[in-house]
Amino acid sequence: MEEERAEREKLTTHFVEALGTQLPALFSSLSRIKDFRNPKKLKHQLHMVLFYGILCFVLQMPSRRAANRELTGPVLLEHLRQLFPEIESLPHQDTLNRILSGVEVESLQETHVEMIRRLVRKKKFHRWLVSDCYPVAVDGTQKAVRRDQVNESWLQRRINADTDKESTQYYVYVLEACLCFHNGLRLPLMTEFLNYAEGDTDKNKQDCETKAFHRLARRLKVAFPKLRIMVLLDGLYPNGPILKTCHDNNWQFMIVLQDKSLPSVWEEFYALRKLETGNELNRTWWNRHQHFFWVNRIDYRYGPNHKHKQIIHLVVCEERWEEIDENGQVVEKQSRHAWLSSKAVTKQNVHERCNLAARHRWGIESALLVEKRQGYQYEHLFSFNWNAMKGYHYLMHMGHALNALARYSSALAAVVREKGVRGFIQYLRGTLVNPWLNPQSLHERLNPTAQLRRE
Repeated sequence: MEEERAEREKLTTHFVEALGTQLPALFSSLSRIKDFRNPKKLKHQLHMVLFYGILCFVLQMPSRRAANRELTGPVLLEHLRQLFPEIESLPHQDTLNRILSGVEVESLQETHVEMIRRLVRKKKFHRWLVSDCYPVAVDGTQKAVRRDQVNESWLQRRINADTDKESTQYYVYVLEACLCFHNGLRLPLMTEFLNYAEGDTDKNKQDCETKAFHRLARRLKVAFPKLRIMVLLDGLYPNGPILKTCHDNNWQFMIVLQDKSLPSVWEEFYALRKLETGNELNRTWWNRHQHFFWVNRIDYRYGPNHKHKQIIHLVVCEERWEEIDENGQVVEKQSRHAWLSSKAVTKQNVHERCNLAARHRWGIESALLVEKRQGYQYEHLFSFNWNAMKGYHYLMHMGHALNALARYSSALAAVVREKGVRGFIQYLRGTLVNPWLNPQSLHERLNPTAQLRRE
């Protein structure tokens, strides 16, 4: 028991040290959010209630009821006081819900963005950049769906149209931006909620991903005006206005181009490829034999009378590899990928732009899968109030980001590999809610900050 107690104390202090690099500035940012409550009736300070909300997602509480049940004991409170001296008492989830219903929740997202800005300024991600750019993947996903209209901001769609079972479905759709580094680190960056009011009701057109992208791009440019960004997008986005937005913002991009998209670009690509025979490269990457070929400086014209023009570059990757099937036989697999590039492709940069950047666009899909299926309850509303629902969403992103940074800290990387991410969080939660930790020993173990692990 003493050995296990010592092990739990060590891992808990390492985790708190990894979070401790962010907490002072995080508390400062949260304390600047305007409190709308009557100051004479306050029991909990606003920034501590919001931090409690972040902590619920750090410990992966599945619901408000579960948090009230499991995060209210005297043992947990005593441990949290030792680890985070700012905590005096734990609020009820109803208190957090009321606060998120009335507070300016966009300030929570700004707090999250500030945390990322601090890490960028300290060059924490410098060794994982691609072409000296921060890779930012953008993708949309559904957050919730109901048969009844919960809020007027929800989008709506018809299902089983033109049948006896036709009905209206209401849903929440979200556009997410995520930092996706080629070492596997993925950090939520910014969220844009699609809103029924943003659509054109006169023409019966609702808000959509591409419209939301332009709003997200404006906010991203304001938040990081001078940051070198490479936008990673899927096959929904190759169109003139989005290419122009990236160009105007001085962003690089790698965008998936499907076979039936932009036929004029494909026509020029195949015509010019016969003339540019030297634009190809063969290489092996992760046991995959890759053949790259590309054409630079393709004129893409769009808009009324094709009066607008963008210069783009198109690269194609054909690859093959071997796998063992269910019968134990070796089978050869093949795949083909194509991307639009903002910069001319060369033999020197094709691996970096395609394999280390464009191929890691899947990182945002993996991050969304983690938030939906691995403990963060992405699809759980936590509140039917539109403002509070968004607030819980932003708190969830901050909790996920803190866990991701802790996972990649030098002190915890090996332990997380052994136990798994969810296993480690469950281990940590069990340590905090049970009387494992000795206050004096815990105080002695707390050390200076941990560092992000190199790979």
